[in-house]
Amino acid sequence: MSATSAFFERLTVAGRDPRFSKVRGSVRFDIRDGGHLEQWLLDIDHGRMRVTRSGGPATTVIQVSSQVAEAMARGEVNGLAAITRGDIMVDGDLALALRIGRLFPREPGPPQRDDPDSGA
Repeated sequence: MSATSAFFERLTVAGRDPRFSKVRGSVRFDIRDGGHLEQWLLDIDHGRMRVTRSGGPATTVIQVSSQVAEAMARGEVNGLAAITRGDIMVDGDLALALRIGRLFPREPGPPQRDDPDSGA
């Protein structure tokens, strides 16, 4: 399973996110890999999350390559930075697109150094 599929699966299983209790809208992710298009539709209704594989209409459409989507799902790429670089195109409600960034894992921190007091 790809990191992107696992990300959407986690949203499906969670079903709800209290950080979105005042949010209502939908976001469609159009993820391109060469000539292949994968679409995911996230409906948000006051914190309730519903994910489907659909190309239906949405408040916001996020267009991204499969490479960038995978990196975001692994926490390696920040969505706002990717939008700024032009790696992600947003059509519709930009504020909603930015809020969706909260659902993705945070960027991995620097590697942990051994504690010199631990004797390791």
